[in-house]
Amino acid sequence: MCSSDLSSTHIVFNLFNYISFRAGGAMVTAWLLAFLVGPVVIGQLRSRKIGQVIRADGPTTHQEKRGTPTMGGIIIIVATLAPTLLWAQVSNRFVLVAMLATLWMGAIGFLDDYLKVVQGKSRGLVAKWKLLGQSSFGLMLGIMLLVDPVVSPDLIPASATTVPLFKYVVVVFTPVAFVLFVTFVITGTTNAVNLTDGLDGLAAGLTAIAAGAFGVFAYVYGRVDVTEYLNVFYLSGAGELAVFCAALLGASLGFLWFNAHPAGVFMGDTGSLAIGGALGTVAILLKAEFLLLLIGGVFAAEAVSVLLQSGVYKWFKRTRGREYANAHRVFRMAPLHHHFEKLGWRETTVVTRFYIVGVFCALVALATLKVR
Repeated sequence: MCSSDLSSTHIVFNLFNYISFRAGGAMVTAWLLAFLVGPVVIGQLRSRKIGQVIRADGPTTHQEKRGTPTMGGIIIIVATLAPTLLWAQVSNRFVLVAMLATLWMGAIGFLDDYLKVVQGKSRGLVAKWKLLGQSSFGLMLGIMLLVDPVVSPDLIPASATTVPLFKYVVVVFTPVAFVLFVTFVITGTTNAVNLTDGLDGLAAGLTAIAAGAFGVFAYVYGRVDVTEYLNVFYLSGAGELAVFCAALLGASLGFLWFNAHPAGVFMGDTGSLAIGGALGTVAILLKAEFLLLLIGGVFAAEAVSVLLQSGVYKWFKRTRGREYANAHRVFRMAPLHHHFEKLGWRETTVVTRFYIVGVFCALVALATLKVR
């Protein structure tokens, strides 16, 4: 007997027709699964002595974290994908692509962690190969969205994206530029989350906030009545992404239980790249790439801080010399969270205040639904 037959004969099964109910179920399931899987994974990592390598030039307070189990992102991946398979319509292409992105980027991160921690290669996966793996998925996703658009071409071109705050205002790219844009969003988001993962609980908490916000957008964009009222584009089938986002939210909160200060496990590149791939892909599928800058405002700030620090340093070094460059850095240390640590903020203070900024960014992004 199929689910539609069950819902017609037993009223309780009718709940499973509602995305909101299944999203809630996915979130709770992911949270509980992370609780169950977490101790097992942490125990295995600890027994195999798969511990974090701490950079020598980092804050001195971080040296005590040396040896903490890493590659804990496995917990997030399992606790996200299993509930998604259980609660979402797995035939939905939005869900399939989001899960593929999580696995793809998680595999790249796992390989990087394995080479770095297990095999002792300090550089891990060579940067160009890591970038190739990230960009190859972006290229495939961009081409797929051109061939099989997620929104009707009668509304907007396949190579277009929406702009926050403006009703039916879109940016239209050429096909080649669109593919490159999608690739940039994917690689930029994965690396931004990776750079943010430097303090206990920081990346996990911000992921939960961002996943929750994107879950709301997915739910709204997947409902004809709500999109008509709010004057936003209707994306048929996009509502199922709310289930995936809810699972990611629950998995992040479950992981945060073990990752909160003092962290008992780190997510490593396995987790940060998987999360970045998931969030970037969800934004692209929802035609909300520019909203990603709002929802993931802290992630973006962390990435920009590194670009500014390295760019200005290289410029001064080339034009004024090494001593001048060392004395005129933009930040005391990059990424941005280390700058505030160098200013004397406690690690927990930095994390809490970044959470507050993350919530504010998510609320501003949600407000754009009405302000159009």
